[in-house]
Amino acid sequence: MTTAMARVPDSLRGQIVTPGDRRYAQLRSTYTTTASPAAVLLPKTTAQVIDAIRYAREQRLPIAVRSGGHGLSGASSNNGGVVIDLSMLNRVRVLDERAGLVRVEAGARWANVATALAPYGLVVSSGDYGGVGVGGLATGGGVGWLVRAHGLTIDRVRAVEVVLADGTLVRADATHEPELFWLVRGAGAGAGVVVAFEIEAAEQRNVGVAQLVVEAHPDGRTVREWASCLAQAPRELSTAAVLFAEGRSTLMSVTAVVAAESLRRVRPVVEPLLAIGKVLEHRIDLLPYPTLVPTAHLHPNVGQQRGTTTNGLFAELDPGVARAVTRATTGPGRAVIQLRSVGGAVNDVAADATAYPHRHQSTLVIASTFAPQGGAALDAAWRAVGARADGEYVNFESRPDPAAFARIYPGETGARVRRLWKRYDPDGVFRSPLLTGQSTRSGQSNRSGQPARSGQRSGQPHRRR
Repeated sequence: MTTAMARVPDSLRGQIVTPGDRRYAQLRSTYTTTASPAAVLLPKTTAQVIDAIRYAREQRLPIAVRSGGHGLSGASSNNGGVVIDLSMLNRVRVLDERAGLVRVEAGARWANVATALAPYGLVVSSGDYGGVGVGGLATGGGVGWLVRAHGLTIDRVRAVEVVLADGTLVRADATHEPELFWLVRGAGAGAGVVVAFEIEAAEQRNVGVAQLVVEAHPDGRTVREWASCLAQAPRELSTAAVLFAEGRSTLMSVTAVVAAESLRRVRPVVEPLLAIGKVLEHRIDLLPYPTLVPTAHLHPNVGQQRGTTTNGLFAELDPGVARAVTRATTGPGRAVIQLRSVGGAVNDVAADATAYPHRHQSTLVIASTFAPQGGAALDAAWRAVGARADGEYVNFESRPDPAAFARIYPGETGARVRRLWKRYDPDGVFRSPLLTGQSTRSGQSNRSGQPARSGQRSGQPHRRR
């Protein structure tokens, strides 16, 4: 036993993984990065999370917190530090079936949540990938398949349980510790370790799902037509579209989800999308909600999806923006572009109600390049689009730095986030790379060419296979 092992609290014996342990290979890394932490701690209870934080601080080593390990920036691991892996805190419990109130621990993954809630006819709109961890997404935002109908994931959070850097366990809600509650909904990664959420789920068993592929016109008109459909659609409709180059053409693959229980309601809602361009293929189904975030997504994260991602929010996609978005897929860098609808229920929430202030925009545009391309290719592809953006979403930024902070938390929101991060974590134990621009991420650099620290935890855009 090493000296470090000898100092591990009794409560964590057998729950520390170090190099040489057979479990280390599947616990060391994240979905996007390969890392080499000195130790991974696997607490099973809130009390053990407290012990893990105290132990890690005693070692005077960097601390990373992992819920699912799916975050773009690699924040949920590090090199030479301690990772507090919450995957064994994964329980999902219905507290009040009639009110739809559920308690979800931070280490659960959204596929497990969907499966657990399905017998009750309840859903939580929560990203688009079943392997994403609850903790990272539910502290940053949560742009899910039902976002326009039910809002961001954070908009349905009613209370949180947080372990602060000093080991104090705090329950925060609208009336108790309201400042911490405000902070955790949008900027939670710099506040402490959220171990559990109470979330008001929505009643929903089935959803309409339309999938279509269209040719995207190079002048951006297809993107404009897609945005126009969403602007006129009922909020039951949420969509995600991917633009990608296919030879000399650009194709647009659209997944449209309707919060409806019958195809009779679904078909007229999605029909306008069939007119946005030349349709190459399409189908419409009525499916159980867990089909959208399946348990097939539950895999170890071993750095298998290396890429660089950034994003921007837009109140509207005018002709200039739509043209720039389309050209990003074929010009320098040849990025993969995703379009996510927001608006609807998202914009019912006041801009200052949570640490996510972007409540007037309608579209989230995400750009990714994949190995062997890196940040330079992404910057070339994104430049014309990013110059027109009106804000940014923390969970789709793989190179967090102070410039990204200003886009993600603009104005008074940013000032408040800084104050509260300092209040709840005065020693900077969980200090965000959005403040420092430093990284433990392998092979990544920020726009200035300096190493970029790994950042918030959340979902990752998926490369088309």
